[in-house]
Amino acid sequence: MLRQHEEVYKRHTRVRNRKGRCVMRADAKDERAAVPAGPCARWPAEQGETIRQIVDRAGDKWTVLVIGTLEHGPLRYTDLQNAVTGISQRMLTHTLRQLRRDGLVTRTAYPEVPPRVEYALTDLGTTLLDAVTALVDWAGTHHDEIQDNRARHDGETTAG
Repeated sequence: MLRQHEEVYKRHTRVRNRKGRCVMRADAKDERAAVPAGPCARWPAEQGETIRQIVDRAGDKWTVLVIGTLEHGPLRYTDLQNAVTGISQRMLTHTLRQLRRDGLVTRTAYPEVPPRVEYALTDLGTTLLDAVTALVDWAGTHHDEIQDNRARHDGETTAG
């Protein structure tokens, strides 16, 4: 086992200890190039995990489509499902629950027969609209180019 005060594990070095691990002395300089900080680096480290979860949620394809669909006002569950092509009932329910948990969507149940439930964006959810719209617009603008790149890549992969 390496002693922490004497040796430190290092990648890409030719010096190996008796166990075959690459090592360097603790006082030696690390010769690797500095890696630029990621986009979460400007926020406190303790917020990093939550920020990644929020980005994961906001970047989810169903979230993007549901938020974009609710842009024009409240919708009933069935209308929302019909508007978001390809989403299953299970996935729409899951997505709406997660959006409600994050405070991006409200659910309003009306005491009527038959029962009526509507979903709408909250003020916080509305702030996400610009990012969602920009992402969808970017995808639409670059659709043909990306399709061409995929076809070229798939052709190279099967030929190679």
